[in-house]
Amino acid sequence: MFENFDAQILARIQFAFTISFHIIFPAFSIGLASYLAVLEGLYLWKKDKVYLELFDFWKTIFAVAFGMGVVSGIVMSYQFGTNWSVFSDKAGPVIGPLMGYEVLTAFFLEAGFLGVMLFGRQKVGPGLHFFATAMVAIGTLISATWILSVNSWMQTPDGFAINEVGQFVPVDWWKIVFNPSFPYRLTHMVIAAYLTTAFVVGAVGAWHLLRGTAPRRAGVMFSMAMWMAAIVAPIQIAAGDAHGLNTLEHQPVKVMAMEGHFDSHPGGAPLILFGIPNTEEKRIDYAIQIPKLSSLILKHDLNAPLDGLDTVPDDKEPPVAIVFWSFRVMVAIGFAMLGVGLFSLWCRWKGTLLQNHWLHRVALVMGPSGFVAVLAGWITTEVGRQPYTVYGHLLTADSISPIAAPAVAASLIAFIVVYFVVFGAGTFYILRLMARLPRDPMPDLDDGPIRSSGITPAAQPGHHGGKHAH
Repeated sequence: MFENFDAQILARIQFAFTISFHIIFPAFSIGLASYLAVLEGLYLWKKDKVYLELFDFWKTIFAVAFGMGVVSGIVMSYQFGTNWSVFSDKAGPVIGPLMGYEVLTAFFLEAGFLGVMLFGRQKVGPGLHFFATAMVAIGTLISATWILSVNSWMQTPDGFAINEVGQFVPVDWWKIVFNPSFPYRLTHMVIAAYLTTAFVVGAVGAWHLLRGTAPRRAGVMFSMAMWMAAIVAPIQIAAGDAHGLNTLEHQPVKVMAMEGHFDSHPGGAPLILFGIPNTEEKRIDYAIQIPKLSSLILKHDLNAPLDGLDTVPDDKEPPVAIVFWSFRVMVAIGFAMLGVGLFSLWCRWKGTLLQNHWLHRVALVMGPSGFVAVLAGWITTEVGRQPYTVYGHLLTADSISPIAAPAVAASLIAFIVVYFVVFGAGTFYILRLMARLPRDPMPDLDDGPIRSSGITPAAQPGHHGGKHAH
């Protein structure tokens, strides 16, 4: 099956496969943890049981998604040693501590409060339970912060020196952690996670509204999701634009591939909307483009010159076709999300948000769109970084372990089989949970203490203090 691939290509495919499975679960759990905190906060504030019912409904789904995210993430760590040991040796002094900080801060915080959030409402009281939920949400954000810091350093390395044996060694930890692309990429990723969760919640709400089941609970979750889409989608587009300008400054070759600019444009570059990249002839076939708009977007000047891939050696170019199309998929979904948000505002203004079944059908179709956008964004980022693992300093070809292709192929096939079975079953279970009605919540502490040692017998009629009343 993989007999024509060398070890490097197979190792890259294996890491791409595992991270593609992994990233969809943190992207969902980051947003869902914050959503759970908001639901519980609204319940404590308004004392409306519908928020508690929705909390219990989404809590179970979060637990399954969180567990699959943890398991799929562990596998990637092992690949640093099995397939990318040279990279681990050279970059380990920088990325090792950062990943260790993620465990010491975020993972320990999540692990410490997750059990309380999932099982402890009847034991710790409403205030402490809400605190535990908030800590889990904060833990997911801290985890994203450290992981994005690691990945951003690989994109825009700073604050390091290279020692006599070729290792990257830290010189300034502030510059390492807060490297040039980190703030933009963290903002873009966290907002993407929130939008991903919003459209999943909106799709579930739309599903139940279309079926006519649990109309109030479905209406509340759908309304909250549409507020998120309407408010956050425009912010994400602005954040993506800022991220693109930062990428142009620090990784211009990636932007050339994203834009499909094989040739330099000294008098203003066009914005290529669609086309077919022809890497052999170094052009975009059947291009549909708007003259000079790319220069306006990237340089804020219609006539600003933009370099093309003709200024880059062929062996330093990323795979243009993959980057070109993944970028367009991400952008198209972003504007589709904006359209849904605007449609929901119009329906809300007309008073038909919960009655307009066309909006509900669109929201249902858009349910998985966030996952597709996140995957497309990561493909753009990671493939666009090639041929480097540490941009501009360490080639991917020089990062791989000294292993044979058949060994990587065997483990890749095993991953494909196991992942589709295990995570396919987990995803199917999550979908089944989403299709069910939100259950009634367990008794709250506000209703009285739980008697764990048994049920206290009720007083017998006509008896007071053990004596007959006459």
